[in-house]
Amino acid sequence: MVVGTTLGGYVPLLWGDTFFSLTSVILTAIGGFLGIYIGFKISQNL
Repeated sequence: MVVGTTLGGYVPLLWGDTFFSLTSVILTAIGGFLGIYIGFKISQNL
């Protein structure tokens, strides 16, 4: 989850937005959910 939220927050910086833009907030949330989902799927395969 930490990796997903960090990457999601940094992506808007590539096109010049800030950390506090709406795009950054949305991508941070999406990255967090993807991180949780991927972690859940990995834990089921162990």
